[in-house]
Amino acid sequence: MQDKPNFVLVPDSEPEAPASAVGSDVSASEDPASAASASDIPAGGPAPLLTWLRDLAAPLIALLPGAPRQAVPAVTPTRPRLIFGFDATASREPAWDVARKVTDSLFRALPGELDVALAVHGGSLLHTFTDFTSNPATLRDRAAAIRCISGRTQLLPILSRALAAPGVRVVTYIGDVFEESAARGGKLADAMGARGIRLIVLHDVADWLARRDAEQFQDLARRTGGCVLPFDANAPDRLRELLAAVAVYAVGGTDLLEQKRADLPGAALLLRHLGRDD
Repeated sequence: MQDKPNFVLVPDSEPEAPASAVGSDVSASEDPASAASASDIPAGGPAPLLTWLRDLAAPLIALLPGAPRQAVPAVTPTRPRLIFGFDATASREPAWDVARKVTDSLFRALPGELDVALAVHGGSLLHTFTDFTSNPATLRDRAAAIRCISGRTQLLPILSRALAAPGVRVVTYIGDVFEESAARGGKLADAMGARGIRLIVLHDVADWLARRDAEQFQDLARRTGGCVLPFDANAPDRLRELLAAVAVYAVGGTDLLEQKRADLPGAALLLRHLGRDD
């Protein structure tokens, strides 16, 4: 076999692009490989070439497991936010049936002034966390489609989401038992308290086993500056009154709650449990 002669390729200067091609975009349906044609390779030495290769490979590298992700800019909310959380495990069907029918109460007290997200866990998962909305019909429709599933409680993921979402002022949670890490719950509750996010628990003690977790719920709520209120599935009107008061509290704190006290039957009970009933 003959040895091939050594030689160096000296590229010609690139032809000028035709006027019709200047400023045009690559079609979305075009093969990406054809878009990176030889004419796109920069001349001028190794540094520009390496930069070009790095930029070309960046979209593929971003898809690899463990690759750093660019943070999504947080959207600044224009209204106060409340998270309406619920324990929808298997034993909670009667309570959930009542609660999902009174979600409108969170909007009626101050229409258009509060955004609410629905957070529901069941099957040992936080399976529902809706977008924040000021439309009661949207929340009502989502709630109507949820069914209770057996599993362990998942209150702490709800608290984590509250810390991650900007503008949240109150987390309202309806549940009966607590089956998670008390230590981690305390840390999350302390972080919420530092951020001014209150946890208000409506504790259902219809099952006597739920009473053993009363102190745990009290501790979590106290750390945030919130409170624990009674929940009775047999008293939907009272639940509506409490939720309306909680909504007012989320918008304007205890000052607005005091102002609305005469019009809100649940305001006095909420103020008393918050320690602000003078």
